[in-house]
Amino acid sequence: MPAESRRPKTKVRRPSRWRPRSLQARQLLAASIGLLAFLALAGYALDRAFIDVASEGQRERLRNYVYAYAGDIEFLRGGEIYLPSESPPDDRFLRPGSGLYAEVVLPSGTWASRSASGPQLPEATMLGAREEKFEGPLPIVRSDGSPGEVYRYGLGLLWSPEETRTDDEFAYTIYVMEDAGIVPRQVRVFRAALWVNLGIAGMILLLLQALIVRWSLWPLRRVEHELVRVQRGQADRMGMQHPRELLPLTESINALIESEREHLARQRNTMSDLAHSLKTPLAVLRSRLDAGTGEAELREEVESQLQRMTDLVTYQLARAASSGHQLFSAAIEIEPHAEQIVRGLEKIYAAKGAVCEFEIDAAARFHGEPGDLQELLGNLLENAFKWARSRVLLTVRSGDTAPNRRPGLVLVVEDDGPGIPPDRVATVLQRGVRGDERVQGHGIGLSIVQDIVHSYRGELHVGRSEELGGACFSVRLPPGF
Repeated sequence: MPAESRRPKTKVRRPSRWRPRSLQARQLLAASIGLLAFLALAGYALDRAFIDVASEGQRERLRNYVYAYAGDIEFLRGGEIYLPSESPPDDRFLRPGSGLYAEVVLPSGTWASRSASGPQLPEATMLGAREEKFEGPLPIVRSDGSPGEVYRYGLGLLWSPEETRTDDEFAYTIYVMEDAGIVPRQVRVFRAALWVNLGIAGMILLLLQALIVRWSLWPLRRVEHELVRVQRGQADRMGMQHPRELLPLTESINALIESEREHLARQRNTMSDLAHSLKTPLAVLRSRLDAGTGEAELREEVESQLQRMTDLVTYQLARAASSGHQLFSAAIEIEPHAEQIVRGLEKIYAAKGAVCEFEIDAAARFHGEPGDLQELLGNLLENAFKWARSRVLLTVRSGDTAPNRRPGLVLVVEDDGPGIPPDRVATVLQRGVRGDERVQGHGIGLSIVQDIVHSYRGELHVGRSEELGGACFSVRLPPGF
């Protein structure tokens, strides 16, 4: 057998076709199942309640017939002959085989209503005085010979012709029977009407439910339309007129869109700036070569321009390394990164004897790229160590808060150096400008800090430290940065 035929076949799981593929279909399906279950339970409860009421109504109806006969029956003296009333409580007692029968059991025999002519009624027994009995269904044979069933209610009574004489008293029992099919027929009629009406009500409720679901999901459909417009370039961002439950979603989408655009713009700007920056040194070298400059002068010029290009490339790479605002970055603990940077700086500036103190809130977190945090802390702390006499202070705490957003962040670096005059702050933050030309550096550290802070929609403030007296660099990142 070939090896290919022995390979086990991989089963590909296909998505179920019946599974709803939209929120509207899911809600309609769930609500419809719940509605159908409710209507079924309601119908069952009403059906059982009607059966109980109908059965109790039959019992009460037969009882009333018995008491009506008990009030109408008259006995002659001696009890040999009795004459019931000519007007029975229901005309069906006068129609043979009507399904409603009356029977009186006496010590000397029985009496039955005209409706009992023909059917064979169940055997009737004498009941005790004031004894009541409801029973059924009991078998009978109808006038046409077919079997049937009846419910029967009986009442035992005692008759005495005179209150002063008790020797002529005798007991008798009145029975009233009704065809057992009366209640089932009523139940069938009720069920037919019940389920028809419940079905109509269910269709109306399903229609209203579909309209309500469609109306309630309209904000989501609107968000979808706005996303399509953004994808097609017909809109720059999502609108802000949405229900409060969707605001975090739309704001996050807008932040993601803006972050992506800023990231692309940064990449374009970095490449454009690098190309533009390298164009001048290359043009200088080309002109020197074309001019036939001497070897010593050309070597000096090449070294100068190479150093310049090295500085430019270093700056652009450092700028590109700051990846910018990442919307869903994990929270980063700040103190370990700060300790790592400070240990290196204390070795570099060991001759100065400068030390760094921490005041870091344990709950404060940086939500972004680790490289951005390293650039922020590294450039600010290096600048502070460079100018400090002996002390540097790093303070980190949680910033402002906003509903449904992660808290902001405040990061402050202070030193006890000479500080920065207010009129020099804007100049120092410019690219390639150093606070003192006599101090070694490229003048790009603070500009990198400023670019990173702006990419996180934060603010960078430069002032004088109230505690140490030197410069104070304060970075404030907003909630949800």
